[in-house]
Amino acid sequence: MAIREFFHTTKVLSGPGCVRQTGDEAVRLGASKVLIITDGFLASSEIYIKVTKSLDDADIAYITYNKVRPNPRATDCDNTCKLAKEEGVDLIIGLGGGSCMDQAKTTAALVTNGGKCVEWDYVELPHKMLPTICIPTTAGTGSEVTFCAVITDEEKKYKMSVIDVYNLCPNVAIADPELLLSLPPLLTASTGVDALTHAIEAYTYQVSQPISDALALHAIELIAQSLVDAVENGSSLEARTNMLNASLMAGAAFINSNVGAVHAISETIGAWYDTPHGIGNSIFLPYIMEYNISACPERFATIAVRLGIDPNGKTTEELAQAAVEYVKELNSKIKIPKLKELEYIKEENFQAIAQHSADNPLSDDNARPIDKDGYMEIILKAYEA
Repeated sequence: MAIREFFHTTKVLSGPGCVRQTGDEAVRLGASKVLIITDGFLASSEIYIKVTKSLDDADIAYITYNKVRPNPRATDCDNTCKLAKEEGVDLIIGLGGGSCMDQAKTTAALVTNGGKCVEWDYVELPHKMLPTICIPTTAGTGSEVTFCAVITDEEKKYKMSVIDVYNLCPNVAIADPELLLSLPPLLTASTGVDALTHAIEAYTYQVSQPISDALALHAIELIAQSLVDAVENGSSLEARTNMLNASLMAGAAFINSNVGAVHAISETIGAWYDTPHGIGNSIFLPYIMEYNISACPERFATIAVRLGIDPNGKTTEELAQAAVEYVKELNSKIKIPKLKELEYIKEENFQAIAQHSADNPLSDDNARPIDKDGYMEIILKAYEA
């Protein structure tokens, strides 16, 4: 039998109110001055106050960078690295969604490894990043437990990846579902399907990884049970807890297997049009699932069962197709916009999007081989839906 690897070194704190332990964890990591990397909205929120109070209670100094943009830019990471060095910080906190956490991880890596952000695309890091705590405020990316950060190279209009299995792992992930209670419905929806995408792509990856499989399948089940409730009843602590746990598990799953065509195309439109990553994944997920069924129908049938679809009387292929229809209906129910509604993405650009997606290295790891023509087929199906 083939040798499989599973890597995870991040300490996870989870449960309502655990954000109050941020200061204690910073002390444990030897911090004396912290850089909080977040966005403008969160920097003026009750969430930010909870984090900074915990640092105050632990007598730890902090400064804040609050200009993170969606699809974080390489130049912004260079700027936050410069700030961290000038201020002499010894710990980074990423507070927010995937953009904030990815910029935080990249900043922490640049501080200890030097150079410009664009120089570290798929290059191993010689040194461990500065100690880092990630505090997610969405249930989607799983960035709090992954050893990868996806950053936009603005000059190339390309999503690059800073990745290192040993040297880019957050020291601590603080998964507090209370921080998600005020998350708006559309953001809850799109980040939730982002997590579902991670789980499905991890489970249908070309090479089976049994630990990743277990995490991915349980994440799928939790999302099926809780995403609609989280969207429609955002104050449900149970739904928020399930979604945050699912996001974290899906993150740990895909970083130890991989993602594929859904991410390749979502990264393309994210880099070119600044489309939110969760929206891009949500739009294309069902059509790429359908494209991939022939590669592993049994796995898609298993996904269907975990989504809650009754298998009685259905063939493997029928169950697999039912999983596709489930995701289409889910997107409609939670009001994910359709591709045609993203009016800034023009039909005349479809060929270029398809080619760029095919050129993305993630396409090589898709469950079924895919080229430009395959992407065109998927784009047109999504556009005509």
